[in-house]
Amino acid sequence: MRAMALTRPASGHVDAIERAVPELSAGQVLVSVLACGVCRTDLHVIDGELPDPAMPIIPGHEIVGRVEQVAPGVTGFAVGERVGIPWLGYSCGHCEYCVSGRENLCRSARYTGYQIDGGYAEHAVADARFCFSLPAAYDDQHAAPLLCAGLIGYRAYRMAGPHRRLGIYGFGAAAHIVAQVALHQAKEVYAFVTPGDERAVAFARTVGVTWAGWSNEAPPRALDAALIFAPIGALVPEALSRMRPGGVVVCGGIHMSDIPSFPYRLLWDERIVRSVANLTREDAREFLALAADVPIHTHIRPYRLDQANSALRDLRDGNLNGAAVLLP
Repeated sequence: MRAMALTRPASGHVDAIERAVPELSAGQVLVSVLACGVCRTDLHVIDGELPDPAMPIIPGHEIVGRVEQVAPGVTGFAVGERVGIPWLGYSCGHCEYCVSGRENLCRSARYTGYQIDGGYAEHAVADARFCFSLPAAYDDQHAAPLLCAGLIGYRAYRMAGPHRRLGIYGFGAAAHIVAQVALHQAKEVYAFVTPGDERAVAFARTVGVTWAGWSNEAPPRALDAALIFAPIGALVPEALSRMRPGGVVVCGGIHMSDIPSFPYRLLWDERIVRSVANLTREDAREFLALAADVPIHTHIRPYRLDQANSALRDLRDGNLNGAAVLLP
């Protein structure tokens, strides 16, 4: 099969390779990859901002595939079915986190495109327990961003707790999906983008947000909650300064630059700062059902598999509205 792989740690790019189609172990499925989203987490792996990836590694964890083979022990999927494969590829099932519904914190967890070869390839294998049926209303390429941008965005949204006025810092793949969920639930959504980025403001307005402006700008009203998807630590005190008493700031990325010191008064009045780590299978089941009901429209830009570096560069340089998707 053809694949695009990270062959040297922190190289900043992937290389075209050929390798044998992977063989199955018990409990796994082999899929032909139909589409794979390009996520900022892929950039963090490729740029060396996440430690100790398996080497070499095929990135990609927003995988839409067609089942080609099913190993012994697999239930729930059959040859020919379409499945989604997300970031969380394995958890132990018996630690204190797994048994309490927090498998996203499992210390033995393994992740697709990080420790497990992912979807920048023509084929992929996955533990069938961590695969999901996808809403039929979505074609392959528009379904792909749901599997991380959607899932992590949804978890961050839930972690914000009850709120009416929601701020979103960094209006890319995850933001444009979760904004649609919030608007569907009659929330006010305030989009904050890099100062001067008129294209991002225009994109946020096409999604239907209540207000869009610069990330260093005060919104028209104080916020109840904020989600930070841009990997910029300085946005944490900025977002706190826009919160009402009791407001919650959720950091939605797996990597962020250091948070600068800030005066305690920004945290006073029972404001909260919290992070979101990975996802659970229950998140996936809830969100994919919700995505079909809303319905969410994912904005994508397709690329051929051999254009993976172009997609990564466009994401790194901020030249995308929505999500990049590789099509083998």
